[in-house]
Amino acid sequence: SYLASTDDIYVSPSQIRRFNLHTGDSIDGEIRTPKDGERYFALVKVDKVNSEPPEASKHKILFENLTPLHPDEILKLERDMKGEENITSRIIDIIAPIGKGQRGLIVSPPKAGKTVLMQQLAHAIIANYPECVLIVLLIDERPEEVTEMTRTVRGEVVASTFDEPASRHVQVAEMVIEKAKRLVEHKKDVVILLDSITRLARAYNTVVPASGKVLTGGVDANALQRPKRFFGAARNIEEGGSLTILATALIDTGSRMDDVIYEEFKGTGNMEIHLDRRMYEKRIFPAINVNRSGTRREELLIKPEILQKVWVLRKLLYPMDDLEAAEFLVDKIRGTKSNGDFFDSMRRQ
Repeated sequence: SYLASTDDIYVSPSQIRRFNLHTGDSIDGEIRTPKDGERYFALVKVDKVNSEPPEASKHKILFENLTPLHPDEILKLERDMKGEENITSRIIDIIAPIGKGQRGLIVSPPKAGKTVLMQQLAHAIIANYPECVLIVLLIDERPEEVTEMTRTVRGEVVASTFDEPASRHVQVAEMVIEKAKRLVEHKKDVVILLDSITRLARAYNTVVPASGKVLTGGVDANALQRPKRFFGAARNIEEGGSLTILATALIDTGSRMDDVIYEEFKGTGNMEIHLDRRMYEKRIFPAINVNRSGTRREELLIKPEILQKVWVLRKLLYPMDDLEAAEFLVDKIRGTKSNGDFFDSMRRQ
């Protein structure tokens, strides 16, 4: 989890300049044992930088200078399998499609199934897009949740538990986002699943120097700038590559601070999935509030003929109660093998 330790390797300033290295670069190379008076192993030879020849990193364009675009290539979650997991994926593909470079918020009250949803998203992305680099980032999380996520998800899981100081949460998050940016500079598609942006913002609120201006709920005026920079890094890149961030935001926790953090992040994403506690208690899975969830500029991700049917479906669901709409959609999805069959059955009706 990117903790500093005695096994760290010393990289000399001349190597950093020569190979144009930045924070977050992954280096393959030869090392030597420490000499007398030295504390760390030293890097002798650089073989690869971010799994590519070191010459490639000399001419890369920095992340900040790349051109951001709207997501225009869908990350299809539906798989050729039965089970509850695929139903969740199919509903998200219809209601709130995820594209490469999406900046998505999963808005959830406590006990509404967000951790399970994150696991299902991770499984679907790994199964359908093995070329994507998946990083699951757990901030201020329960230790048993970290173990479960590590064992069930095949991607990289980076975590800091709630018994660690806020500075550690911040350090882990900064390291992950820098690593992701370096991979995007090498034209890779990176997906970060963050649980949760609320706890990350709380950690920054503890760490930043007091500005003297405090917002409602005890949030420092400067505290949200860095978590916004983290979340805002998600983008589709014109030059190639993309960084997708799907982050959970907590609401209805009884904390005014959590509500303020959600309000600040509400307009920054371009996709939202709202989970509903009432649906979870009624055992409607997934507990997605269909009418409140959606993606901006979804016409760039969905084919025009499918998009027309999605709009017809939304018109049908909108007058219904939230519980009724979710139950109706889940039943219809269960009754068909794939989303293609589902839309064909709509045409027949």
